[in-house]
Amino acid sequence: MTEIKQVIIIRRDLNMRRGKMCAQAAHASIKILLDRMVDDKSLLNHTRRSILLRNGSPLQQWLDGQFTKIVLYVISADDLLNLKDNAESIGLYTALITDAGKTEFHNKPTITALAIGPDYSEKIDKVTGGLPLL
Repeated sequence: MTEIKQVIIIRRDLNMRRGKMCAQAAHASIKILLDRMVDDKSLLNHTRRSILLRNGSPLQQWLDGQFTKIVLYVISADDLLNLKDNAESIGLYTALITDAGKTEFHNKPTITALAIGPDYSEKIDKVTGGLPLL
């Protein structure tokens, strides 16, 4: 069976504290799901959010319990943006994180992380295969 994974890429040039890197990675991972949610406002005083999943899709298989995540790094915002463009050009989900800069980065919004997938490893590796592990 083909492995399904999500890859999260962190900017190492920012010298973020470990906890900050972990938070940015978590933001990127969950944003992939949040961006795919649709709102159902038919409920009185409530909104239901759900994700429509194609049966057997990589996203469905990942949510059914695999949750494999690999964390890699790059050394610039340009590297992240190029990866995002390359991933989207072959149909991969992406989520780019821009930190507000309140605890680091001197109150300057800063691109910190990118999530790609979940999808088949072979497809994601076309974009991220040469990147080092964090």
